[in-house]
Amino acid sequence: MPQDTVTSLEQLETRVKSYNPEADLDLVRRAYEFSAKAHKGQTRQSGEPYLQHPLAVAGLLTALRSDVTAIAAGLLHDTLEDTLATTDELERQFGKDIVHLVDGVTKIGKIHFRSHEEKQAENFRKMLLSMADDIRVVLIKLADRLHNMRTLEHLAETKQQQIAQETMEIYAPLANRLGIGWMKNELEDLCLKYLKPETYAMLKMRVAKREEDRQEYVETVSTMVQQALDEAKLPCSVHGRPKHLYGIYQKMERQSISFEEVYDLAGLRVVTDTKMNCYAILGVIHSLWRPVPGRFKDYIAIPKSNLYQ
Repeated sequence: MPQDTVTSLEQLETRVKSYNPEADLDLVRRAYEFSAKAHKGQTRQSGEPYLQHPLAVAGLLTALRSDVTAIAAGLLHDTLEDTLATTDELERQFGKDIVHLVDGVTKIGKIHFRSHEEKQAENFRKMLLSMADDIRVVLIKLADRLHNMRTLEHLAETKQQQIAQETMEIYAPLANRLGIGWMKNELEDLCLKYLKPETYAMLKMRVAKREEDRQEYVETVSTMVQQALDEAKLPCSVHGRPKHLYGIYQKMERQSISFEEVYDLAGLRVVTDTKMNCYAILGVIHSLWRPVPGRFKDYIAIPKSNLYQ
C-alpha cells in the first residue's frame, strides 16, 4: 500500500529498516548527500527544494520494498540529466550498478509518447520494458512519474493534460502489468483529476458522502466473513478496500449507468497462506452469498495477462 510522502533522510532510513534491518544505510546516506549537493539551489515549480522530489521517489521505492541499490539510484535519478554531475563521477562514488540504473531512467525519461492509439501505446510499453534490462529501472521511473503526478497542479494546464494522458496510456498500464495495483489505481485517479476534472470532482464528492455508510457496511461484512472463516478454522486476515474513483468511472461508462447504480464501492480482501485455503475460503464465502452468474473470475487457475495470480 502507498505511504505518505517521505520528506527527510531520517524518514527514508526508517522506512528502509522496517523491511530490511540489515540494509546498507551508509549507501543511502551517501546518495542523499550527493543528490543534495548536485541539486543545491534548484527548485521545483512548486517552489520547494528540488531535493524533495528524489527523496519522495526513494520513499515510494520503499513502498515497493526495493533494495538499497535501487533506493540510492532513486535519490540520484535526476543527477545526470538535471545537474553538472557526470557518469564518471557517479561511477567512482557509487559503482557501475547504480550508474546503470540512473542512466536507464535518464534514457527512458527522454522518450515521450504522443499517440492515442492503443496498439501504439502497447508497443511503447513493450519498448520501455525491453530498454530496461533491469526491472528496477522501470520501478524507479514509475515512482518518479507517480510523484510528478502527485504534484502536477503546479504546471500549466496544457502540460498537466499532456502528462496525464501519457500516464494513463503508458505508466498506469505498466504498473498494472507489474502487479503494482495500488500504484496503478492512484495513477489512474490522478489522471482522471486532470483529464476530466468535473467528473473527478463529482465522484470524489459523492463517494465522500457515502463514506460513512461504506465504512459501516465493510465493517459489518468483514466481521461476518471473519467469524465464518474462524469457525471453519481457516487461517486468514480480512481487509476492506474502497473502489478507486477511476474504477467507478470506468464502470459507469462501460455499463452506461449512473453513480447511484454502482453498488460495489467497496470490496473485501481475504489473505491466506495456500491455494487450497483460497478455494476453501471461497466455498465458505459462497455459502454466505450466492455468486453473481458470469462475474466470478479464478485468477489462481487462470492468471491475468500481467501474471497476477
